Amino acid sequence: MKKGMNVWSLPSDLSLEEQFRVTKEAGFDTIELNVTEAEISETIVSKDLALAEKLDLTLEASEDDLANIKRLSEKYQLPIESLSTALHWKYPLNAEKESDREKGKYIVKKMIDFCQYLGGDTILVVPGVVSAGRPYDECYSFAKSALEELAPYAQERQVVIGIENVWNKFLLSPLEMRQLIDEIDSPYVGAYFDVGNILQYGFPEQWISILGKRIAKIHVKDFKTSIGSIQGFTNLLQGNVDWQAVVTALNDIGYKGPLTCELSPYTTNGKQLATDTSAALEYITKL
Repeated sequence: MKKGMNVWSLPSDLSLEEQFRVTKEAGFDTIELNVTEAEISETIVSKDLALAEKLDLTLEASEDDLANIKRLSEKYQLPIESLSTALHWKYPLNAEKESDREKGKYIVKKMIDFCQYLGGDTILVVPGVVSAGRPYDECYSFAKSALEELAPYAQERQVVIGIENVWNKFLLSPLEMRQLIDEIDSPYVGAYFDVGNILQYGFPEQWISILGKRIAKIHVKDFKTSIGSIQGFTNLLQGNVDWQAVVTALNDIGYKGPLTCELSPYTTNGKQLATDTSAALEYITKL
């Protein structure tokens, strides 16, 4: 298995090129970028090229922007196998407003387009958010409908939509996630499984075995069950993940993709996280 870096784990003030450089120097094999909304106007960008270089991959990215990212990927020999986003918390596929649901689907399509251009094969999608005003059964129905609609678009471009298990009060069982994926019945809708996210209510090795070949990509972080809240998330090898069991389960299903870290940046000497995490992944991938 390969070592992957999600750039959310790096200091937020790094330029795109610095993200690639730090990731490469730390010994990673792949890099995962995150799709965001533009935070500054085109007028500001046109007047401040240094600031423009610090922009993430935004929904408004031009072909020139994508070409520059692809150039960096080739320069640093860091393939972009997948893309992630936090935008489906703001525009969930089960949003109350139809306009927000449509925006959520638009984001999926843009991610697919970007991923295909950059040479990747998977995008991460939060499939829905359950809340007091958005019931669980409606979330399932909206998510299934949206993903069925998007599956042909993904298949045409040969990019898998990876449904993430995340703290959204939804898909709380591996049997249910498997059921949803099987009901959509497309080789281009699968699971983007996050090992650390599951520790609060399950065992990652069991989820991996049950989801099997449906797993397209893997995120890794660790979690301290004694804390049991969002403060329990921690760096690799510092929590309660049974990494030997996880690696054994991944080997059993034939997973060959990257283990992509998605961690909170260090508050001091932020680049050091890349070095520390690369060393931890070196140990984990050899179990």
